[in-house]
Amino acid sequence: MRALVINCTLKPSPEPSNTEALTEVVTKELWQRGVEVRTVRAVDLNIKPGVQTDMGEGDDWPPVHDMLLESQILIIASPTWLGQPSSVAKRVLERMDAMLSETDDEGRPVAYNRVAGVVNTGNEDGAHHVIGQISGALADIGYTIPGQAWTYWHLGPGPGPDYLDDDEGHDWAARTGRAMASNLVAVAEALAARPIPAPPQ
Repeated sequence: MRALVINCTLKPSPEPSNTEALTEVVTKELWQRGVEVRTVRAVDLNIKPGVQTDMGEGDDWPPVHDMLLESQILIIASPTWLGQPSSVAKRVLERMDAMLSETDDEGRPVAYNRVAGVVNTGNEDGAHHVIGQISGALADIGYTIPGQAWTYWHLGPGPGPDYLDDDEGHDWAARTGRAMASNLVAVAEALAARPIPAPPQ
């Protein structure tokens, strides 16, 4: 089984990412459950605006699209900015819009029988809003969103320390992240055993 993590931090590599740090809790649990995990830091790529799989010369999205189709599990990881998912996360979701019109050999939308979850960090309120926005978009595309397939960390409203600078709340976020990984694997295995059929015509 394969998982793809798309980290939608605004920080280019090799700058430390709070979102990446929390995501590593989830990926470690996935590895321990036998899942092969690949990670993409989207801000490092030239992901052109648009809603097609390939937006032409210089577009770095097509290889990411290929990885999406090779993975049974997807995790979108985003910081919170102004109470919203990052602009990078929104760009990623816009490019995934092309998957709505793509089907497999059996006529199923290509996101069917794949599961997805969300990791969120921020030093302000808004985690549930960000998780809801990203989860809703992924469900629209066709992903199955298991119950409690998310984790987050923040220290309430207003400015505050970063995840990497403060230990408060880490135990809860890590415990929730491990549960997220467990739920993602369990539902992915269930869908592999009994796939969702193509929509009725």
